[in-house]
Amino acid sequence: MKRILLHLDADAQPSAFDRIVALDAGADEVLSYGGVTPDGAVALTHGAIFTRGPEDLKHTAIFVGGSDAERAEAIAEAVRGAFFGPLRVSVLRDPNGANTTAAAAVLSVLADDGFDGPAAVLGLGPVGGRVAALLKERDVAVRTYDPDERRQGAAESVADAIAGAAAVFACGPAGVEVASLPELAAAGVRVAVDLNAVPPAGVTGIESHDRAEDRDGVRCYGALAVGGLKMKIHRAAVAALFEANDRDLGAAEALAIGEGLSRAK
Repeated sequence: MKRILLHLDADAQPSAFDRIVALDAGADEVLSYGGVTPDGAVALTHGAIFTRGPEDLKHTAIFVGGSDAERAEAIAEAVRGAFFGPLRVSVLRDPNGANTTAAAAVLSVLADDGFDGPAAVLGLGPVGGRVAALLKERDVAVRTYDPDERRQGAAESVADAIAGAAAVFACGPAGVEVASLPELAAAGVRVAVDLNAVPPAGVTGIESHDRAEDRDGVRCYGALAVGGLKMKIHRAAVAALFEANDRDLGAAEALAIGEGLSRAK
């Protein structure tokens, strides 16, 4: 029986990236729909769960993506609400790659030597918010700052956020410098992750390919290095959808999948 992935995207054009990754991850068919609304998602979900018997529904799964994380979560909620009894399929939520990227950022650090002490998250967009949540779930004290005044962080400035931090995760807007490596080193930061792949770097001094590179006493991770792990987690998460029909995969589950990949090495 074919493994069919229903790809629901709030954007007008469904992501070619997500479709290609799904095919590479083992989906036999990817049915991509753009411009999806919560109401529309219910009808599409019913089309997915009514076509196969409960014992065969593990061969059908749903991926919810798009560039707007809030709209994607609303779609995912509508999808879950359309399930009933044994008529359900597994769902992966990864709008704009936020969940798998956040998982890869945190795992990149934890899989090496980790860090002791609080962390600062600079930028509270979809990725930054998820990074902060994953760290808090591991009992890491987190201070946040966002250069976008529409999103309120706990700290009033970068300097306040990084003061006394052992690790910094730069998740700011693309092409916006939020800090510099000398600034982090002077504050005593030991680990720094920059997720901005669009020049200029989010943290000046970190190279996009850095993978645990020691720069001025700071262990550095760049966007491309983290991106390689993100792709492995993304593919593994899609593959995991077809192992059962009741999985709901978000950031925490993506991190767990990444940890499994690390143990399997």
